[in-house]
Amino acid sequence: MIIVTDPERKIRLPFSRGILTRSITLAGVDVGIAYIIATEVQKELMERKLKLVTTEEIRELTYQKLLDHGLNEAAKRYLFWRQFRKLKIPITILLGGATGVGKSTIATELAFRLGIRSVIGTDTIREVMKRIIAPELLPDLHTSSFLAWKVVSSRKSDNSPLIRGFENQVQHVSVGVSAVLERAYKEGFNTIIEGIHLVPGYIKLNENSFMYVITVKGKKDFEARFYERARYSKRSADYYLKHIDAILEIQDFIVGRAKEYGIPIINNVELESTVNAIMENIMERLMEQIDEMVKD
Repeated sequence: MIIVTDPERKIRLPFSRGILTRSITLAGVDVGIAYIIATEVQKELMERKLKLVTTEEIRELTYQKLLDHGLNEAAKRYLFWRQFRKLKIPITILLGGATGVGKSTIATELAFRLGIRSVIGTDTIREVMKRIIAPELLPDLHTSSFLAWKVVSSRKSDNSPLIRGFENQVQHVSVGVSAVLERAYKEGFNTIIEGIHLVPGYIKLNENSFMYVITVKGKKDFEARFYERARYSKRSADYYLKHIDAILEIQDFIVGRAKEYGIPIINNVELESTVNAIMENIMERLMEQIDEMVKD
C-alpha cells in the first residue's frame, strides 16, 4: 500500500486513483483520460517501490504525466486548482435557467470535480417555504413557475402576466436562497445552488460567488430533453411539453436579465463542454482575484 502524506495538514492517507482522477478532471481532462493518467502515476510509484510519498510528489508526477500526454494547458490548470485548494477560499456556484436545460446534471458534475458536498435546488428551498407559509399568504409559492401567474393579482407592468407571476415567485423564493447563501458566506463552506429561481438581480452575490445562466436553443431541443428526462424520473414529458411556450418565454426573460446584469450565458449543447466552460471561467476569475491579493 502506498501512503500519501501532507506535511501541512499533517495527514496520512492511502493513495487513491479515484481521488487523483477527480483532481485531474478539475483541469478539464475527460474522466477516462484522467483515470488512465492516475493509473500511470500509481504504476510509476509502484515501480519505484515507494511506500510513502508526499502530496507534492504526487502533484509533480501528475503534472509531468499530463505534459507527456500533450495536455499542456490542462497541466497548467491542474497546477492552478491544486494551489487554489491550499488557499482554502470558499466558493459558491449558482446555476440559473429555465426548466429542463440541465441545471441539476451540470451541478452534480461540478460538485464531483470540485469535491463540493453541498448541492441545493431552489425547488427544495421552495418546498420548505411551502411547509411554513400558507397558500393564502403566498399562493405563488404553491404552484409551478409557469403557472404562478394564475394566482397572482393583476397589476400594471411592462411584462406579460406569465412573467409577472414568475417574478413574484422568484422574489419570494429568493428570500430562502439568500438565507442559504448568507450561511455559506458566514460559515465559509463551498456550495452549489441550482434552479429556475436564480434570476440575476434578485440575489446579492459576493466576490467568491459565480453565477451562470444555462440555456437550450429552441423548442426541439427542449422537447428532446424532456423526453430523455422522463426516462429516468417520474416527471412526465407531456406535462412540460404542454407548457413549452411558457417555458421558452421564461427562458427569454432570464436571458434578458443575465445580459442586463453581466451574468455569463452558456448554451448547454453537451455536458462536458458546458462544465469545462464554467470551470474555465471560474479559474480565470479566481486567478484575477489571486493576482490582486498578491499585489496587495
